[in-house]
Amino acid sequence: MKPEFISGIPAAKFTLPVAGRDHIQGPIEAPIALLEYGDFECSVCGEVYPVIKEIRRRLGDSLCFAFRHFPMTNVHPYAQRAAEAAEAAGAQGSFWEIHDLLFENQDALEDEDLARYAAALGLDVPRFMTDVLAGKYAWRVREDFKSGVRGGVNGTPTFFINGQRYDGARGLDPLLAALTQPIGW
Repeated sequence: MKPEFISGIPAAKFTLPVAGRDHIQGPIEAPIALLEYGDFECSVCGEVYPVIKEIRRRLGDSLCFAFRHFPMTNVHPYAQRAAEAAEAAGAQGSFWEIHDLLFENQDALEDEDLARYAAALGLDVPRFMTDVLAGKYAWRVREDFKSGVRGGVNGTPTFFINGQRYDGARGLDPLLAALTQPIGW
């Protein structure tokens, strides 16, 4: 059987952050890797967003955090467009800035809102909106989604810690404990 590849990388590797492909905060060689499949319109993702920020603050350079898109379009009508907007901002060097704005403003994800966020970040708004409206980065969002499906993701947020799926509680203490203890849940 021929192995599946996504962007030239074996699909089986997609439960770990991939340098040069994923949106990553922290060093790729960090001893702890946390990968999130998320949806900008998902309320649970919105609730866990500040938890992840605090975990990143506490673990610093010992954590490599990566975010992948998994828009649940059947229940979140703005999720796909928000994910594509994040990619369009990323093309201008502002993925993480818009990532934060989208999670902090989950109730405002229409095109006008996206343009306002791009302007607030100092992006080239005409280029940003042209990219978003044309679906220029739809392929990238689809690629993330497909990698999630192949990895067993069926909802958001879904986390992988050092390549293994984490299905435990999403609060600060349990997630931090899972990240800092040997894997074996």
